[in-house]
Amino acid sequence: MGSKAEGGEYTMMEAAEKEKQCWGIRREVKALMELAFPIAFTALIFYARSMVSMLFLGHLGDLELAAGSLGMAFANITGYSVLSGLALGMEPLCSQAFGAKRMNVLSLTLHRCVMFLLLCSIPISFLWLNISNILLPLHQDPNITRMAHTYLIFSLPDLHTHSLLHPISIYLSAQGVTHPVTLASLAGTLLHFPFNYLLVTRLRLGLAGVAAASAASSLSILLFLATHVCLTGIHCAAPTRDCLSGWKPLLRLAAPSCVSVCLEWWWYEIMIVLCGLLVNPTSTVASMGILIQTTSFIYVFPSSLSFAVSTRIGNELGANQPYRAKLSTVVSVFLAVIIGFSAMLFAIGTRRSWGRMFTNDENIIRITSMALPILGICELGNCPQTVGCGVVRGTARPNTAANINLSAFYLVGMPVAVGLGFWLDVGFCGLWLGLLSAQVCCAGLMLYVIGTTDWDVEAHRAQLLMWHDDGTMDEQKQTLTSIVTVTPLA
Repeated sequence: MGSKAEGGEYTMMEAAEKEKQCWGIRREVKALMELAFPIAFTALIFYARSMVSMLFLGHLGDLELAAGSLGMAFANITGYSVLSGLALGMEPLCSQAFGAKRMNVLSLTLHRCVMFLLLCSIPISFLWLNISNILLPLHQDPNITRMAHTYLIFSLPDLHTHSLLHPISIYLSAQGVTHPVTLASLAGTLLHFPFNYLLVTRLRLGLAGVAAASAASSLSILLFLATHVCLTGIHCAAPTRDCLSGWKPLLRLAAPSCVSVCLEWWWYEIMIVLCGLLVNPTSTVASMGILIQTTSFIYVFPSSLSFAVSTRIGNELGANQPYRAKLSTVVSVFLAVIIGFSAMLFAIGTRRSWGRMFTNDENIIRITSMALPILGICELGNCPQTVGCGVVRGTARPNTAANINLSAFYLVGMPVAVGLGFWLDVGFCGLWLGLLSAQVCCAGLMLYVIGTTDWDVEAHRAQLLMWHDDGTMDEQKQTLTSIVTVTPLA
């Protein structure tokens, strides 16, 4: 009887443990979705805003559309991608500081990042002002280049606005506050159409009006966010002299974060250039544009989950909860696989009709339909690796993500793309097979890094990282330093 009772008790304990684990998984899924859904909605709002700009550019004429597209591409490559990548350096610092309840570190990181991005926007501004000296030697059309120059000049205020907008958004999301960013983005996007109508249609400012309207809507988003922070009492101390020093942790995280973002972003721009070297470049470039728009749309969902898991892991590591950080990682990777399969089915299922939404040219539609299944299979690797990047960011290891992106995209994917596309004459699909090889390699390396992560060590590293703004060296800090000696900060 005793043995049976003990067996029954053991079974009940085992069932209770399983129930606890299931509750933990449900809790983590809910926490991730509460963060990811507003971020995804915000990204879709910005996507819609860019479509409004393209609509007004197309209404102005083919020359204005070409010049605006060139200006946007140059701005994305040299400006917005750089600021976005640099701002990600503050993400693990803020999320871990919030988890550790070190609000002074949270505010200091915000102030330092804003100052840093404003400083970085100065050389970017000079680069934009000299776009003609860069593009004309590359044999770009003088008229298009001149108009793109005008577009960039009127986009300069938008560049500086993003120097504040990115840090404030990350600062809020690190605290689990995402709805204000969504509502402010929605309000700014709703104002974007009347801004364009006023400046482009009524005042007839043309291309400059489109750029100015984008700057005005971004400024309205910033004002909405700043007002929300002031009125709701979200912790944000006033800047002090302390923000002028102690930049080392931010810089050590910002630089590789920027490299990681730009390496992947620039890959697609290189793909467009390579398309121009293929047979029938007009159709291949147009098809590549459609496919990049498609993958950008799909990317909204894994990238939103990536930001959510980065925040969750940073919070849990800052709170010295390594088990919960590990659970968040497992749950997010599982969700990423589901998103990847959904994206693959979407791409394959719409391969015959998707291209017709953008053009009536049968050749472009045929090329697009051939590449869409490859794009779908790419998402099987892209979604887990994107979420994996969020995991690595949450543990403050952006160097790892940068090294993986460099190895996968440029040491594996680029040679495969060039070899298949040009040497073996596979053509357009060969370029996408190169991307597929890069995504598979990137996902494999990222999952290996995540699978071999020692979460106890990462929790100790997070505690040490939060002490960088403290001038003392007490016994607790000495202990933490000795623990992570073999695993230095990223």
